[in-house]
Amino acid sequence: MRKNSINKSSLEKARVELKELTAEERLQWASKEFGTQFAITTSFGIQSAVLLNMIQSIKESIKPKVIWIDTGYLPSETYLYAEQLTKQFNIDLLISQSEMSPARMEAIYGRLWEKNSISELEKYHQIRKVEPLENAFVNLNTLCWASGVRSNQTNHRRSMTYLDSINDRLSLRPLLEWTKKDVYYYMKENHLPQHPLFEKGYSTVGDWHSSSPDNGNKQGRETRFGGLKQECGIHIGRSTNKSS
Repeated sequence: MRKNSINKSSLEKARVELKELTAEERLQWASKEFGTQFAITTSFGIQSAVLLNMIQSIKESIKPKVIWIDTGYLPSETYLYAEQLTKQFNIDLLISQSEMSPARMEAIYGRLWEKNSISELEKYHQIRKVEPLENAFVNLNTLCWASGVRSNQTNHRRSMTYLDSINDRLSLRPLLEWTKKDVYYYMKENHLPQHPLFEKGYSTVGDWHSSSPDNGNKQGRETRFGGLKQECGIHIGRSTNKSS
């Protein structure tokens, strides 16, 4: 399954095959199928250690490149956690950032996350997340990429399959059917370090200004982006026109 052969028939065949595999085997499948054109994305968030640990199970001599989108607004705890996991797993890490610095963006557009507007949040995500990820994919000639999304995280993710086409690339979801318990016990059994904010009640964490601990009213992705939306855009097909 290569580029220009992404069609309904080949997708359905791959999905049937992937459904019967373990998460580690799904990563192995993609690594064998796409070689150096397979990449993995990470946010160094609450459950990120799971997928990063699973990379070690890939049998190919060259492990996939790991892409981290650094928005410039992550909590200090995430930056420290990223350092810890990168060293622990000896990750081949590519850090991708927006061409527009945080200071320049705020000078031109203001603090977009404070405007209580979905359209302004989408502009923020386009600048700080979507475009940097697309640039990384282009530079690496990526045909398939894996992420740690799970179907029970958002309404949109419930509609996902193990392998979907997004912007002419294939998006693999090795952990799609996993629950919070699956994540917790995998991390415990493999002695993986927790994100520092997990102990403070966070079940998901992104930028410092758009993440909150779980509370009586909101849980999981409901705590993100001021409750206005649950997705940042990188898992949704869209235009990648430059915003600057």
